[in-house]
Amino acid sequence: MLGVLKHIIFVLLLALCAALLPQQAFDEKARDAALVVGVIGLWRWSWGLLHLLRSVWFRLVRFPAMRRVAEAAAKSQGLGHAYFLITSFRIDAPTTTKVYSGAFVAAANAPAGATIVCSIVEIGDERLIRRLAEVMYGDSLPFRLEIVRIPGTGKRDALAAGFRAIAALNPAGDDTVSVIDGDSIVPPDLVERCACMFLINPNLGALTTDEVCTVEGAEIFKQWYSMRFAQRQILMSSHGLAERVLTLTGRMSMFRARLACDPDFIDHVQNDYIDHWRLGRIRMLTGDDKSSWFWLLKNGYNMYYVPDVQVETIEQPPSPSFISSAYVLMTRWFGNMLRTNARALNLGPIKIGAFTWWSILDQRMSMWTSLSGITLALLGTAMITPWTAAFYVLWVIVSRYILALTFLTVRPSINLVYIPLLYFNQIFGSAVKVLIFFRLDRQKWTRQKTAFKRTDSRFDAAFKLWSSRLVNTVAVLVFVSVLVFLANLGSYFTDEVPERLPKITDRVF
Repeated sequence: MLGVLKHIIFVLLLALCAALLPQQAFDEKARDAALVVGVIGLWRWSWGLLHLLRSVWFRLVRFPAMRRVAEAAAKSQGLGHAYFLITSFRIDAPTTTKVYSGAFVAAANAPAGATIVCSIVEIGDERLIRRLAEVMYGDSLPFRLEIVRIPGTGKRDALAAGFRAIAALNPAGDDTVSVIDGDSIVPPDLVERCACMFLINPNLGALTTDEVCTVEGAEIFKQWYSMRFAQRQILMSSHGLAERVLTLTGRMSMFRARLACDPDFIDHVQNDYIDHWRLGRIRMLTGDDKSSWFWLLKNGYNMYYVPDVQVETIEQPPSPSFISSAYVLMTRWFGNMLRTNARALNLGPIKIGAFTWWSILDQRMSMWTSLSGITLALLGTAMITPWTAAFYVLWVIVSRYILALTFLTVRPSINLVYIPLLYFNQIFGSAVKVLIFFRLDRQKWTRQKTAFKRTDSRFDAAFKLWSSRLVNTVAVLVFVSVLVFLANLGSYFTDEVPERLPKITDRVF
């Protein structure tokens, strides 16, 4: 009841603020700018509404029907052997204990038996894992435990070594491989709830699930992650309706074993790269989940989303500073996305489906359209009236509050702090995307502190640095210029009546 009262008071305060805005906040001269923002906003909000409706339909109608068919198939056909591939590197002992305890229980519950392959670097991890298994099950393990030790050369090498170890065990046709991060705790019934999906679609290559998190650090980190995972549930459910999610998260994704053991798949995950027209060949350091996703996408496989299974992740922000942590994490997340974006687009809408293809294209467009509102608000404040900023702030609060309310379709409650966090994600996230889009060669692991050694000559390094700055600057100037033109703001640079430029309403209508 107290939570509802907070929301009622918040809405009343918003209404009061709107009523107190002076007439200058609605200056007639700003109508062109408002029209531009309105058109872009209509596009963005209709796209968001489409995702929401698709998400609700998928979770309430489509997926429950799939679940019934899949569980019936599991009863009649039985499930295959379950393989678990867990990668760990420099994760604290309490977290490692929770992660492997969860995996051990899930493996023990696998209906057709399980094999756990641990791809690790340090001998301390091996001792901890073996000791934990002994404490939980004694000398008679209800699953097979394999340890693969590799040098600390990165997660891609760890995954490749693990996949090859599983391939050497000759998995059968209905077997699955669950790839699990060293900070992810899987539910006890993971195999039973997920592996059955592979029985109803022979073209299903992989699937991933919902996530919740336990966050170490300040309260703002906890609310930020909570908000992000609520957004993720909506978007992933929407893409689940198309049977092609946009990422196979490294936290936990389940693959058809014969595909995970395909030598071409393993080589692609380990040695993935892109060729960039200006930056040359970029070897992928991070983003192994995007590499596995792209391999399945280009080879025509479906990728499901299972919204009723939750994997718990233990999040450890890379810095006590919220802004610093957000920048580091967004640089990695969005860099992985943008490095794969162009080649995924090149597959075309016929091969991967129109909705999936447009969603991939939208990843590239949204980083610019999301910045249009604040850009026009700043220009309007400087050129028309300072009250433009006040009107824009009110609009941001109202619109983000409505957006936060949509999270109630996937989570039992929301926090009002989601409002500024949603806006922060939009503006700061878009700025990071614009920055990294022109610097795709920048890669670094958050925990491992691993980076590729640069072999560029001094000239090549200088060329990449300054050409990135140049094209980034030009792109931003073009973006601002287009907004100024569309909003007819160029006329405000003069003291004359702005009649020399046609208004946007005349140009459109």
